Amino acid sequence: MSTHLFPLNVPAKLRLDIISSRCVRVRLESPNEPLSESGLTRYGILKPTPQGNPTCHESGSFTLENYDFNITPDAQITISKNGREIVKISEFGTREKGGFKIVFGLNDDERIYGLGDENRERLQKRGHRAEMILRNVASYIPIPYFMSSNGWGTLVNSTCYHIIDVDSKHDNTILVECAYGQPDIYLFLADKMTGLLGEYTALSGRPALLPRWAYGFTFVCDEREVRARDVLYEAFEFRRQKLPCDVIGLEPDWMEKHYDYSVDKKWSEKRFHVPFWLKPNGNGTFAGTLHKMGFRLSLWLCTDYDFSEYEEQLLKDPNEAEKPEAPKTERSADDLIQDPHFAGAIRSDTITKPGEPWFKHLEKFVDHGADAFKLDGSNQVNFHPDRKWFNGMEDWEMHNLYPMLYNKQMANGFINHTGRRPMIYSAGGYAGIQQYSATWTGDTGGGAKPLAGLLNLALSGHSNGTCDMQIWDRQGIHSGFLLPWSQLLGWHMYTQPWFQGPDILEAFTFYAKLRYRLLPYIYTAAWTANHTGIPMMRPMPLAFPNDRNCDNIVNQYMLGDALLVASFTNSIYLPEGQWINYWTKKTYAGGQTIAVENIADWAKGKFPVGGPLFVKCGSLIPTAPDMLFSNEKPLDCVAWEEYPDEKGFAEGYLYEDDGTTFEYRDGAYSLIHASTKDGQLFTKSIKNNYDGIPENRTHLLESFN
Repeated sequence: MSTHLFPLNVPAKLRLDIISSRCVRVRLESPNEPLSESGLTRYGILKPTPQGNPTCHESGSFTLENYDFNITPDAQITISKNGREIVKISEFGTREKGGFKIVFGLNDDERIYGLGDENRERLQKRGHRAEMILRNVASYIPIPYFMSSNGWGTLVNSTCYHIIDVDSKHDNTILVECAYGQPDIYLFLADKMTGLLGEYTALSGRPALLPRWAYGFTFVCDEREVRARDVLYEAFEFRRQKLPCDVIGLEPDWMEKHYDYSVDKKWSEKRFHVPFWLKPNGNGTFAGTLHKMGFRLSLWLCTDYDFSEYEEQLLKDPNEAEKPEAPKTERSADDLIQDPHFAGAIRSDTITKPGEPWFKHLEKFVDHGADAFKLDGSNQVNFHPDRKWFNGMEDWEMHNLYPMLYNKQMANGFINHTGRRPMIYSAGGYAGIQQYSATWTGDTGGGAKPLAGLLNLALSGHSNGTCDMQIWDRQGIHSGFLLPWSQLLGWHMYTQPWFQGPDILEAFTFYAKLRYRLLPYIYTAAWTANHTGIPMMRPMPLAFPNDRNCDNIVNQYMLGDALLVASFTNSIYLPEGQWINYWTKKTYAGGQTIAVENIADWAKGKFPVGGPLFVKCGSLIPTAPDMLFSNEKPLDCVAWEEYPDEKGFAEGYLYEDDGTTFEYRDGAYSLIHASTKDGQLFTKSIKNNYDGIPENRTHLLESFN
C-alpha cells in the first residue's frame, strides 16, 4: 500500500494511503497522537486491500492513474483530472475543543447523494444537514458515505456521533464535524456514480447475495400467543389459496419469555412444544412440517449482548475512550406502532457470557429448523448512556457500531454453522451493512416515506432493502412486490390477504404471481449487485445521471436494467429512450411525464394493478412458470419476454446457481446472454456449471412488439 506523507504548517503530516487506483485513505499523522482505528476498520467491516509496496514522499503532489493530487502545507487537497478540478478539501484537521473538522468545496452545479436512511424527504442532499446517529424511526441506517455528480465520493471512517452538513448555509461547502476522534476518510474516484458505488462497496463489502428463496415472499405472523398449529394452518392456507410464499416468520411469542434478550431463550413450551421422542426438525414436528410444504422458517430476535467482547477476543487488543453525554431516545410521529420497547433503558450487562459468541446459543434453533432471523430494532437502536462496553468504547462511539457487530456476528455465525448463505434482516445498520444483511424500514409501514428511505440506502451501497407491505390498497401491494425483497407483517394485525376482501385478495394474488414469474430477472439483478456493487433498486439519478429531471425523484426507480417502477404517485417520468407500458404494451417516447389519473384504466379490467410499470425498449426479461415457492419447479424452460427497440433488437441476461451455498464464488453458476433480432431468439451460455443445473433447457420467446 503506497503511503504519501506531506509536511504541514503544524507538527503533523498529512498521510495518504493508496488503497487502489481509485481509492485513497486520508489521515493526520501526529508525533503527539498515534494513529487510531475506527471500529469499522478495527473489526474488519471495512477491508482495504493494499496495493503496491509502502513508499513515503514529502513532495506536494503526485499522480494516481489519471488523477493529479496537489497538497498544500495548510492541508488543502485538490484532485484534478485532465486539468479539470474534481474535488477540493479546503480544511482537514483537528478542532481546538477536540475531534475533527473537514471541509469540502462544491461547484455550483454539483449534486450530492448518499448518507443512508437518515432522511425520507429527499434524495439530492445539497442544502441538507445530516446527523450520523442511529435513531429509532428517525434515522434507522445512517451511512457516512456520500458521492458527487462531479466524480468523487467519501466515506467518513468514524462510528462516533457526527454531522455532515451538505451546503445547508449555501456557501458551496460540505462540512464534516465530529467532537471525538481523528480525521479519517476514504476518497473514491470514478467518472460515474455507479463506479463510485463499485469502489465504495469494494472497500465496505459487496451487497450480499441472499439465498434464492429470500427473494420470494415472506409473511410474518401475528404474534399474539400464536401456536405452532395456528402457523401451520396459516401456511397451509397460502398453499390452498395458491398464493406464492417462501418464508413464514414468527414474532416474539415464539419464545417462552416474551422479548427475551438473553442467551437462555427457548421455545415456548405451551405454543411450540416438541415431544421428547421426536427430533426437533423431523417428521411430525412444526418446523419439519413447514419445510415439507416448501416453507422456510424465520425467527424474531432482540438483544443487549455485548458483541464487542467476542470481537476483542478475536483481536486481543481492547481500546479505551472518554465518555461524552449521549442523546436521549425520543418518540417520533412516524413510528406507527409506538412500541414501548423502544423507550430506552439504562441497563447493566447481565447477559453477555465472556468467551462465548452470541450466535452460539442460536445454533440449536437453526438445528431445529430456523432458516432466517429478523433482527428487531429493540435494542440495537436504543441509546445506552451509562453502558460500559467491553472494548472500552463509550456509547457515543459504540452506538452506531453496535448494529454492525450484531449483523456481522449473525451472518458469520450462520455461515460457520451451516455453510449456507444467511438470510438475516435487520432494522438497524451503518456503513457496510450491505455485506451482511438485508434490511427493512422498521416500524414505519409502507408508503412514500419508506420508499424514499430505501432509495437513499441504494444510493449508499445497500441493495437488499424492503419495507412492511401496505396491504390495505393496491398501491401498497404494487410497491411491496416490486422491491428487492418482499414481506408482509402481521404482528398485532390481521393482514392475511384472504381477510382483506375480494378486491385486495385479487390484487395480492396477481402481484404475488407476477413477482414469482420475475424471480429469474430479480435474482439476476441480485447477483449483479453482488458482483458490481450496483444495487438492484436503482434510483433515477443513479440510473440516469445526465438527466437533471431525475435529480430528486423519490417515488420511482429502475428495478434491475429493464423495469421502471413508480409507486404512490399520479405521474411517472420517462427518461430518454423508448418505453413500453407493461400493462398496456403501448410504446412511449422518453423525455416526458405521463399522468396516471386512474391506473385501473390502463389495465382495462384485465389486471388489478396498483401503479405504473414500464419496460425499457431493447430489453429481454427472463421469466419462470407459475410457482408456489421459489424452488417448486426447475427452470428447465425459460420464457423470455421481448420488448424490442426501434431496430427490432433486444437483449438480457439470466444468472443462476444452486441458490443456497457459496460455490458460485468458485465459478459454480450459470450465466446466459440472450438477444433477439427481428423476432428471432439467440442464446449464449457464458458460464454453465452448478449443482442442480437443468440437463435439458428450452428457451421460449414471448414478444410484445
